[in-house]
Amino acid sequence: MAWEEVTGRDSSFLIDIFLFTNVTTCFFFTDITRILGLKKVIMSAATLMTVGCFLRSGVPLVGNLPVYQVQVLGTMLVGAAQPFFQCSPPQLSATWFGNKERALATAVAINFNQVGIATAFLVGGAMVATVGRDSVAGLSQDFNQYFGVISLLSLAVTAATLLLFQERPPSPPSASAAEHFQRDDTEHSRPLDLKHFLTYPKTAVDLLTTKGFGMPLAAFVASIGVTNVVSAFTKETLNRGGLVDDRLIDFAGAGFQMAIVLGGIFVGGYVDRTKKFKQVTLACLSMTLGLLILLGIGFGYDIDLPHWLVLTALLGLGATAGPVQPINAELAVEVTYPSDENAVEATQQLAGNLFSALLVPVCHLASKFDFEIWSIGPDEDMRGDTVVLILLVVSTIIYYRHFDAPLKRNMLDQRPSDVDDEFEMAVLSPLIIENIETVEEGDTVDNIKTKM
Repeated sequence: MAWEEVTGRDSSFLIDIFLFTNVTTCFFFTDITRILGLKKVIMSAATLMTVGCFLRSGVPLVGNLPVYQVQVLGTMLVGAAQPFFQCSPPQLSATWFGNKERALATAVAINFNQVGIATAFLVGGAMVATVGRDSVAGLSQDFNQYFGVISLLSLAVTAATLLLFQERPPSPPSASAAEHFQRDDTEHSRPLDLKHFLTYPKTAVDLLTTKGFGMPLAAFVASIGVTNVVSAFTKETLNRGGLVDDRLIDFAGAGFQMAIVLGGIFVGGYVDRTKKFKQVTLACLSMTLGLLILLGIGFGYDIDLPHWLVLTALLGLGATAGPVQPINAELAVEVTYPSDENAVEATQQLAGNLFSALLVPVCHLASKFDFEIWSIGPDEDMRGDTVVLILLVVSTIIYYRHFDAPLKRNMLDQRPSDVDDEFEMAVLSPLIIENIETVEEGDTVDNIKTKM
């Protein structure tokens, strides 16, 4: 590969460094954000990310890459910054958007990470493939240009963040946001006590024992596992399906990532209107299962499916598997309310990333095996990596069907008919949460207190 030619090192080492730093930072993200507030940590993380990008690229668009040790340091800084963007979307949605907007906002924020991956498919491959094919020095300059573009884009985004990012809106968009604002104000008014700094491990244990949390966690992990495996082996699997044109494969890879984004926007908006988290998730997982079976047949040895069908199925897989993550990030916040949204998402990201780190090599090994399947035509077979993903999705569907937990935050946001102020509603929130099973939409304050 080009990277090994330039550095003399295996690129998997930098990936491992990035993932290790990312996972480590996840453990501290919740407490850092709780103490400092989201604005300070997002601004700091954006700055850290930009510094890391420049350490990886050197002076943008000029000369060669910096020495390998500097690139390792830059990778560590980028890895340390990423959890602050990955884990904060549910809090951003809860802070800035109302009850009928949060799933869509979370879908955009979480899945927009795929735009960067899509850009890597289109821009990275083209830049590295065209400039320096004839020498290591040329490849080094090519990587410098590609990483330099990333550094300059990161600088622009960071500048916008420093100028425009705000902690919260002037007034809360919902009763749950008002209650959250009050908790934040109380937390930030206390003197800093380092003895209560690392609270996340206990919070994570509490979340894992909360009724209803396991199902959205499993769906989130399954979704991120499927999309990560497909992203990691796009070229290899499409080659097995008969597609060998590198440029077409780059476009297909980018299309898969954009399908995740667009699918999340469409499905997230629907869930906002209906609150049908369980039904929509099961529908998405079921369609994902069907498309995996179709692609598994196409990626086997025995049957050559039309290229248009393979590409359409790949895009469909992104559009159905991708939305499961943000939908279930929001569902997890709903069922664990009033737990910290950041802790909820950090737990899901940790589980998803650690599981993916195990799943990718397992699928790589399984892809070497071939299984004959039922006869629906002359001969059909399926490679082992697809079988692993199918078993993952099937087991998730079976487990998820048992979900039965109240949407606590949604119930709080269904304001009593005689309460006009979000902060007044926040005062009632502890009573509503304790008696969530008995509160009905349209109840007056007197009705609620009578039931309690």
